[in-house]
Amino acid sequence: MFTDEDIKLIEREFEGLKESSLRRCADQEQYALTLKAFEFANEAHKGVRRRSGEPYILHPIAVAKIVVDEIGLGCKSICAALLHDVVEDTDFTVDDIRRIFGDKIASIVDGLTKIKTALDSDSASDPSTLQAENFKRILLTLNDDVRIILIKLADRLHNVRTIQFMPEYKRDKILSETMYVFIPLAHRLGLYAIKSEMENIWLQYREPEAFNTISRRLNDIMDSRAESIDAFIEPIKDTLNQAGYTYTIKKRLKSPYSIWKKMKTKNIPFEEIYDIYAVRIIFKAREDYSEREQCWYIFSMVTGLYKYKPDRTRDWLKEPKSNGYEALHVTVMGPSGNWIEVQIRSEKMDAIAEKGVAAHWLYKNEGTVSSDSEIDRWLEQVREILDNPDRNALQFLDEFHKELVMSDIYVFTPQGNSVKLQKGATVLDFAYQIHSQIGHRSIAAKVNQKLQPLSYVLSNGDQVEIITSESNSVKREWLDFLVTNKARNLVLDVLKERTRRTSKDGLQMLLDKLSERGITAQSRVLKKLMDYYGTGAKEEFYTKIAVGVISLDDIDKALKTNAEKRSVQMWGVKLLSPILNRGKIDRKKDYILQEDVDDGTVSFRIADCCSPIPGDNVIGFLGDDGIVTIHKKSCPQATDLASKEGHRIVSVKWSKHFIMSYLARISLKGIDRIGLVGDISKEIAFVLGINIRKIHIETHDEIFEGFIDLYVHTTEDLENLMKALRKIKGVESVKRSEIE
Repeated sequence: MFTDEDIKLIEREFEGLKESSLRRCADQEQYALTLKAFEFANEAHKGVRRRSGEPYILHPIAVAKIVVDEIGLGCKSICAALLHDVVEDTDFTVDDIRRIFGDKIASIVDGLTKIKTALDSDSASDPSTLQAENFKRILLTLNDDVRIILIKLADRLHNVRTIQFMPEYKRDKILSETMYVFIPLAHRLGLYAIKSEMENIWLQYREPEAFNTISRRLNDIMDSRAESIDAFIEPIKDTLNQAGYTYTIKKRLKSPYSIWKKMKTKNIPFEEIYDIYAVRIIFKAREDYSEREQCWYIFSMVTGLYKYKPDRTRDWLKEPKSNGYEALHVTVMGPSGNWIEVQIRSEKMDAIAEKGVAAHWLYKNEGTVSSDSEIDRWLEQVREILDNPDRNALQFLDEFHKELVMSDIYVFTPQGNSVKLQKGATVLDFAYQIHSQIGHRSIAAKVNQKLQPLSYVLSNGDQVEIITSESNSVKREWLDFLVTNKARNLVLDVLKERTRRTSKDGLQMLLDKLSERGITAQSRVLKKLMDYYGTGAKEEFYTKIAVGVISLDDIDKALKTNAEKRSVQMWGVKLLSPILNRGKIDRKKDYILQEDVDDGTVSFRIADCCSPIPGDNVIGFLGDDGIVTIHKKSCPQATDLASKEGHRIVSVKWSKHFIMSYLARISLKGIDRIGLVGDISKEIAFVLGINIRKIHIETHDEIFEGFIDLYVHTTEDLENLMKALRKIKGVESVKRSEIE
């Protein structure tokens, strides 16, 4: 039962929600409904506590606060947020919710319950039930009511805010799901603040050292530049006042995650991030000019005061982002010699930027946003994916993820009509966007009056005329360069139909061969044949038989062959026998990554994609062969894998001592001089005693840069090496980089 302190805590937290609800509810009747929802949920969760030890009801209250304060939803959403765990965690049913709170709230709670059930289901008991299938069920709720997804985002935000109370394997699963689906979803729905906070929490747990270092440096910048930023803003205020504008100016620091991401993708140090500080001008629009014209007018005021960087100007007014974001960005040189980004937006633009899709539909209902908006067009694209019954769960999730993270370009038909495509789209993608039959019959195109192949990658503003032929047909190689989901799906549909027909012929040929030998086509027989001929799926096997790639002349030999046992090598080191590991790994306990020097074996497999070394922050995945493969926690492939197959996650820890060496890469840059490479090699090989696998150095205009692949025991050894190299004359920067 709860103590008096627990009850007081619940009352105090709910008081804050009541204040927010009063502002959002349309009338007293709606407000009374939110009070009723709290009383119902409070009674349903009575005596139940979270992992942190606090009363469980504090979680629904916190989710409801996010729903109303940070997303801006109304009464029904507040009620649904308060009730979202009742059906899953108590004896009450959706029918009980419907009887007391009505159809709409019951429908939203039902959708949220299905999401929670899907995410929390333990796929480990049935490995064939992939996590991706659960995500598919979740995303189908986009067709029902987008508020379900918005409330789920609020629920996920509060869960990651309190993620320190979860066991590590659960934490890894939740953070991977968050990065792969929920963060891109928050971005697409325009919830920038929620997206940014979840990214920072992800970085805090996946790369804690990088997070702490960047946060510390941001705090230093905030302290040192506060006065200069105020001095920068003052002339802008004076100019806006003279022009008679009502406005707000906010100061914003770039988030730790966005800085880390930029450092990683552009391979640059912290010192080369120029847009760390941003100033946001939010103005009350006047009726004499359009909001976009007023943004450019304020732009002229700012650039009249400070010199600006033309290549850093971003016009999100003419073509808003896919999440509906509109603003004008300009980077100017401040009085202290620092580049500062200035963001210019109206109050309406700011509401849509901060509240996302909730504000978008609020304005649309008031008649100020057309039904043909970016958000609506994106949801239509999502529904195209959702409505295709032939997509398996993994393919569905990959396509949806691509749809979430893509950026857009605009190209034009010969008549001057604009067509929106994702960045990187080809001529053939454009053809399929116009019509499926045009895509099927395409042979080439004229791009800006020049003849180009179907694989030609389009740029913003290109004008495209498709050339077709009635005798042309869909080709499998088109899949090598098609980018858009719509085009790929249309091509795959045609190819699958062809494959079905061919596969049926191949199956009959195989059955005839087996029948001649008096053999029934049982599963074990088919598996033995597929292993022998090296095919991964039955349909592929049958198709190759039909087209003559597999002749079946040696079918008798194939039927007699035993499957060969293969050993796996890692950096020249043997893996422990899978039999030693299978059935002995408890995913809820730490699995120790260790060596056995006597027989030269290790208890894990290193992932090639990110090449972790002892001391890295890592995550493990249990394979079908019983061996644990380890990735860096920040590795994109690890995030992808954990999002789709969370039941394979293993909590792993390095043992204290490592004798064997592991491959790592360092990047170097500096001022070239005679003998520099020799000094670097000497320091690594002879002074530090480290083996070099590869060295690649290039010089341009007296500047050298390159990388060295070498073998080290731990991250500590690597850090000591980099410190030593930084002391060599001419070496300006040394840092660890990814092995390609």
